[in-house]
Amino acid sequence: MQIGGLVKFSLSDYTGYPCAVIFCQGCNFRCPFCHNGDLLDCKATTTIPEEEVMAFLDKRKNILPAVVISGGEPTLEPDLPGFISKIKSIGYKVKIDTNGSNPAILATLLDQQLLDFIAMDIKAPKDKYNKLCGIKTNITDIIKSIQITTKSNLPHLFRTTWVKSLLSEKDIKTIISWLPDGANHITQKFRPETALTPGL
Repeated sequence: MQIGGLVKFSLSDYTGYPCAVIFCQGCNFRCPFCHNGDLLDCKATTTIPEEEVMAFLDKRKNILPAVVISGGEPTLEPDLPGFISKIKSIGYKVKIDTNGSNPAILATLLDQQLLDFIAMDIKAPKDKYNKLCGIKTNITDIIKSIQITTKSNLPHLFRTTWVKSLLSEKDIKTIISWLPDGANHITQKFRPETALTPGL
C-alpha cells in the first residue's frame, strides 16, 4: 500500500464514530479544487510503511472503533482488499472515500464484506465532469459506482465540493436529480487556500 498520511484521531470523518484516517497516495483525477494535491502522485520519500500503520491500529483497537481509507484514490491500490481485510480482522469498521472511477473494485470490496460505509464524490453534472476532474473521465464508471453504492444497503454519502466559480446552484440541483431516490448527498465547503489550482 502506498500510504501518504495518517490522522490518528478524527471526530469528523466517519459519522457517529471517532476514527483514524489513512490517506493513500496516487489519484487518477486532477480536480483543480483538490485540497490533497500532495497525494496525487506516489512518492516513495513520503510513504508511511504499512507495518507502522497496522501496528498503530492494533495498539488503538480498544479505543478507536473505525478507520477511514481516503486519498488520493484508494481503489487504485492493488493491495486494497488485503489491506482492509487486515484492518477488519482487528475489529474495526471501515469507511472508504472514493471518486467512483473503479466500480469493479468497489463491487469486489462489497462482495468480500470489507466495507461498512461508502462516501463517493460526485464532481459535477455529467456535461462538466471532464472539466472538473481535470482529465477525460468514463462517466459510465461513475454511474455504475453510484448504482453499486446505493444498492449496497450500507450507510453511504455522496459529496460535491461546491466551487462557485465552477458550479452553479443549477448544477448542484442537476447533480442531486441525477442520483437515485433516497441517496444521501451533501455539498462540501471549498478550501481555496489548499486548492491544486490557485485562484478559483
